[in-house]
Amino acid sequence: MDTCLCTYEKIKGMGYKTEYTPHLPDVMQCNAHLCLHNYTTLVQLAVLCILHSCTTAKSRILARSRFETLSLTGDLHAVDWADLATLVLSLFDEPDGKKQLAKRLFEAIQNIGFFYIINFGLSQEDVDRQFSIGKEIFKLPNEEKLKFRAETENGGYNGYKPMGLRETSPGVYDKTEIYNIPKFIPALELPQPDIVNHNRPIIEGFARHIHNQIARKLLTLFAIILELPEDYCLKVHRYDERSDCHLRYIKYHRRTEEENEKAGGIWTKGHTDFGSMTLLFRKPVAALQVRTPESEWKWVKPYPESITVNLADSLHFLTNGFLKSSIHRVVAPPPDQRDVDRLGVLYFVRPEDSLELRPVVSETLRRLGYDQTTDNSALGITAGDWVKARVIEGVDRGVVQSKIKDQPIIGGVVAKYYD
Repeated sequence: MDTCLCTYEKIKGMGYKTEYTPHLPDVMQCNAHLCLHNYTTLVQLAVLCILHSCTTAKSRILARSRFETLSLTGDLHAVDWADLATLVLSLFDEPDGKKQLAKRLFEAIQNIGFFYIINFGLSQEDVDRQFSIGKEIFKLPNEEKLKFRAETENGGYNGYKPMGLRETSPGVYDKTEIYNIPKFIPALELPQPDIVNHNRPIIEGFARHIHNQIARKLLTLFAIILELPEDYCLKVHRYDERSDCHLRYIKYHRRTEEENEKAGGIWTKGHTDFGSMTLLFRKPVAALQVRTPESEWKWVKPYPESITVNLADSLHFLTNGFLKSSIHRVVAPPPDQRDVDRLGVLYFVRPEDSLELRPVVSETLRRLGYDQTTDNSALGITAGDWVKARVIEGVDRGVVQSKIKDQPIIGGVVAKYYD
């Protein structure tokens, strides 16, 4: 039987559209062959590539306009995916590239603050190494992890958050472990476990690349959209200044059928993030959903070799709601993925602590009717105050999320939660 010989170059030669396709792993020939990949749960390959049924019989080759999950039996799981735009970030440095990307991003965020980026300057090996570090952190004994516990009662979140702080529904507590690492600047230095200290150059290089390369480009695009100087947003998101940006490793432990039933399948209630935007590196386990303007929940695909980006509260405040803080939640994965833990690596981009969350003066906002402040409750609140208050009220209190709809945070501002 043949082994897997079909390569990315061969795919391109077969006439598939590839301009938005990142580097692909090897995929299968259409004749019988021996599969060399690990297909214990599913196969997920990139946009417009070939999907393989993982059988020793003749493979079923499926040309798809979007990639899908594929189970061991080769049956596609029916999932209602959100239709999200993809930005090819490598275009940023090409002639007229920023203008093209800003136009594409403007179109993408009209209804929903979620999109993908690809070609962002990190290899899959770089990303996989971070997942490996996260896995090792969560393998540490509980008594070791608790030495680095985040001070959530004081509005802190850097360090370790154990499972069970939040009662997500009556009698059901969260099964999420989190380890947050702040920016690598003297003002934010904290004790770290050996696994972090030993890998500090790798972790710091990864985090700085996200902030100084990826986030920098996205913040520049937002300034272009708002018809502001290109460095406008960069001046309040400087890496060496004190802010709540951080790198996060997160582990959602699998739940039993009984736990999922009690929780109504919801692991984290619908919410918005605190800062400017969140960048999410994902493994191929579906669990993230976004709320559409029609109040429908749609699944967000774990798109290979991409970053999922969602806009957050600070950009919402600074643009009077034009840049929408996206509402999202985490739910039980589809049935064929519920027996695996879900691991994620995220980077939270947040403004400098001292920035007042006041709408900017923008020609774009004026032209589109977003220049008149309709809600003055956030005026006078700084970005640092907002994050601290949301951590105290939303994380440390341990309130039953299923009973919350509107939660007062600070200065009359209310955080909303959604079923």
